[in-house]
Amino acid sequence: MMSKPFCILLAAAILAMVPSCSPDETDRVAIAYRHVKPAWGGHFGKPVFIRIVKEKRELELHVKEGDSWSLLKTYPIAGMSGTLGPKQAEGDFQAPEGFYEVYPNALNPRSNHWLAFNVGYPNGYDRSLGRTGSYIMVHGGDSSVGCFAITDPAIEEVYTMVDQALKAGQTCVPVQIYPFEMTPQRMQQEQDSPHIEFWRYLQPGWQFTHEHAAPFQPGE
Repeated sequence: MMSKPFCILLAAAILAMVPSCSPDETDRVAIAYRHVKPAWGGHFGKPVFIRIVKEKRELELHVKEGDSWSLLKTYPIAGMSGTLGPKQAEGDFQAPEGFYEVYPNALNPRSNHWLAFNVGYPNGYDRSLGRTGSYIMVHGGDSSVGCFAITDPAIEEVYTMVDQALKAGQTCVPVQIYPFEMTPQRMQQEQDSPHIEFWRYLQPGWQFTHEHAAPFQPGE
């Protein structure tokens, strides 16, 4: 039988052979924070909003500096399914269009796609039209069905900025999702689309941001 002191020494030796794994090394949010902080730490905690243009497959991240909003960075959307037009029902493979909000409980630090946050579909307007669906996310990776995949490095930046803004007191992060650049000329081209009435509902939001470089709030 091994003596007690020998058992203790043996256990200590075994533990010394096992790599340490601190929470900071496995926490995806902490990992993303460390990656993003050197370049963007000065923006942490400032209000942000997101605008997505489906036709261009682009996600814009805007930040408020003082009293003014500015475009911080534009990201290519690596994965997105469906066509132009709103999401109508669960399982239709459509990415939504409309005005949404990201609250703290929408953040998912353990996503199957590295990091993710729920955009908030369906909103009240969607529900008033009987639209259904759930778990519409902006996430990492390069493929998606109904969501917006922007790659792991990109989601680290966007997620961190959203997370830091919410932790600093921003109530929610606006997310504006448009089918295309909603200029008067383009709206005229789409006048025969079955979605034209819905797009006319969205167009003032696009125009507001174009004129004021600020997020649109429905009802303004």
